Parts: sequence; C-alpha cells; structure tokens
Amino acid sequence: MSAGTFTPAPGAAPVARQVLAQTAMEARLLLRNGEQLLLAVVIPLIVLVGAVRGSAALDLGSKHTSVDVLTPGVLALAVMSTAFTSLAIATGFERRYGVLKRLGTAPLARGALLGGKIGALLLVEVLQFLVIGAAGLALGWSPDVQPVALLLAVLLGTAAFAGLGMLLAGTLRAEATLAAANLVYLLLLAGGAVVLPAAAYGGLGDVMTWLPSGALGEAMRDAFDGSVAWRELATLAAWAVGGGAAAGRWFRWE
Repeated sequence: MSAGTFTPAPGAAPVARQVLAQTAMEARLLLRNGEQLLLAVVIPLIVLVGAVRGSAALDLGSKHTSVDVLTPGVLALAVMSTAFTSLAIATGFERRYGVLKRLGTAPLARGALLGGKIGALLLVEVLQFLVIGAAGLALGWSPDVQPVALLLAVLLGTAAFAGLGMLLAGTLRAEATLAAANLVYLLLLAGGAVVLPAAAYGGLGDVMTWLPSGALGEAMRDAFDGSVAWRELATLAAWAVGGGAAAGRWFRWE
C-alpha cells in the first residue's frame, strides 16, 4: 500500500471545479422547478405560436415575414425570462431561507457561486434556443444568422438581466421580489420592444431601444438578419456594467 493513501487532504477544490459543480446543481434546480420551466419554455412558446397566428392583426413595421420578425424576439424574451425573472425569484427565496448565507460561509467562493448561476443560465438558454428555434423553423422561420452578433447579444443580454435580477433579489424581500419580477416581466413583454420590433411602437420606438429589453430584442433581430446592431449591443453592455455594479454594491446575503 503506498504511503499517504488514506491521508486526509483538506482544502477547497480548484475554482474551475467549484464553478462546474455549482453550474450543474443550479441547472438541475432550475429544470426541476415547474414555475421556472413555465417561464423558460412554455410561455415563450405560447407567445411565439399565438403571435405568429395572429400576426395579421399586428403592424410589425418590417419588410420580413411575421415569423422571421417574431422568432428572434421570442428568443430574446426567453433570455429575459431566465436571466432576470427566474434568477431573481430563485435567488430571492434562497436568500430568505438562508441558503445563500450558508453557501457564503462554505469553501465555495462567492465568485464561484455567481459563476455557477451564470453557467446554469447559459445551459438553460441553450435548451430554450433549441426548443423555440425548432418551433420557429416548423412555422416557416428562415434565419440568416450572424454568429458573432448572436453570441454578443446573448452574452450581454444575459449579463444585463442577471445583474438586474440579482439586484432585485438582493434588496427586496422574497415575496416582493416574486411580485416585482413578474410585474416587470409582463410590462416588458407587453411594451418593452422585446417580442415586437421597436418600429411597431411608432414614435416611442427609439426610446424603447434604450431599455435592456428593447436593446436585446433589436440586437437579436439584427443577428438573425445577418447584421450587427452595435448601438443596441453597447446599450446592453452599459446595462450589464451598471446592473452588475449596483448588485455588487447593494446585494445583501441575508
């Protein structure tokens, strides 16, 4: 028997392994929660099918077909639902029940905890894109993808909404977070230029593109139309920096 076979080796695992383990756990928790799945997949699918079927009554302000306009917007809605609403609600209740407080005293670094949450969001978003993209293709969607623009839109949109979601979850009580996150989600869904293009809002369209929802929606539509919406990507980057800084400043772990 080699020396040291049963010698304890106390200490934290490497940070990369911590992040991967936390990502896997966070993703499992998200996918096992019925409410989170409703927000992540079911509602965007209903919005996509309903909007495409009822597009004759909508003035989308675009030369493209309704499904080509609406599918990128619904994908943007999916990012918002996961990175903002689901994250805010889940984190708010973790904070209420003391889960975050206990994790904060464990060998798991706070940066690794945040990295695990972001990694789980990206995994769920991949699932959303596969399901919603398949539904869009079945409805006749014919995208012309600009890969760099799409990657930047997803990453910056996720960062922007995750920062805002963490800010909400870290400053309000869990019940207030639940109500506020759902209310903001519904308001942005209805009037945030995320599903419908900014042109559909008339004179308010330019204002909407400065919101994170409008910037993400326009960036996604351009990415699937073969172009890069640099102004909207810069807007998302600003929201990501501002939301992340605010969450870091005011987030309370208990």
